[in-house]
Amino acid sequence: MTKRILVTGTGGAPGFDLARSLQQLGCRVIAADCDPYAAGLLLPDATGCLTPSATSPEYRAGMLRLCATTRPDAVLSTVERELPQLLGLRRQLADLGVTTWLPDQAAIRACGDKARFAEVLQRSGVPAPRTVLPHELDQAPDGPLVVKPRCGQGAKDVHVCRTREQARVLCELIPAPIVQEYVSGREFTADCLVDRAGRASVILRYRLLVKGGLAVVSRTFTDPEAQECVRAALTATGATGACCVQGFIRQDSPTRVVITEANARPAGGFTTSVAAGADYVKQLLRGLFRQEIDHGRLTYKPDVTLTRYVETLTSSEGTTR
Repeated sequence: MTKRILVTGTGGAPGFDLARSLQQLGCRVIAADCDPYAAGLLLPDATGCLTPSATSPEYRAGMLRLCATTRPDAVLSTVERELPQLLGLRRQLADLGVTTWLPDQAAIRACGDKARFAEVLQRSGVPAPRTVLPHELDQAPDGPLVVKPRCGQGAKDVHVCRTREQARVLCELIPAPIVQEYVSGREFTADCLVDRAGRASVILRYRLLVKGGLAVVSRTFTDPEAQECVRAALTATGATGACCVQGFIRQDSPTRVVITEANARPAGGFTTSVAAGADYVKQLLRGLFRQEIDHGRLTYKPDVTLTRYVETLTSSEGTTR
């Protein structure tokens, strides 16, 4: 039986690529986004649907209405801000016959709040950048610092500065900021799939070229120490399902691997892992519908490079939206 999957956030790379990957597996996709200009709404053979923003008071009613109308078998969210909302809707979605696979509230908070993430990793002994809140700025490490929103995404409002005084000014300009030690080295993303028993498959790839927070050129690699650190971060946060972890590998420091971020959703470049042989989306589907994940199908080849490019889906004349 062909599955109908509602994918949210199809205006971003994770949602767009997930929707198209599901289509390639024979699923019927309902591509949703809160932006009427989202590219995923134009995917051929997908049903494009608008949803309220995750921060809107209309989100829950709108999502239930959409599911009652389109009757998906399951929903896969690629927008972290939606996850607390969907968690609160889990029973009502189940009553509509919609399957979900969501982390618990603690995992959502640990991944969605960068200050909380740093605290969780520090408590678990996972190497992470030293992190302080604005009122703790005098405790920030010497040297370059990064100021970023504690609940941001896509590298928006992320700034590097040299001094605490500069960081103090940036904290006045950036909403709900944190200040972190600047980490350099080879930046990587781990595409992860954590089954319901907590077993994780980890596919590593270098972020060779990054634009707007998205790795547009990635290359797979293997590194046992990095995989161990990623798995430790996943255990510390309690993340489950499709998720991703970012970090750096340093050659000039006693702490070789540093974990900087985790997201309770697929990464924007997971197609690199698929190109390297990992059966990522099919195994995600199996886990979603409570079938056993075959971690043996999530092995991959190193040194596979994938380059993203801009694609024109359609053109039109006049005002359509």
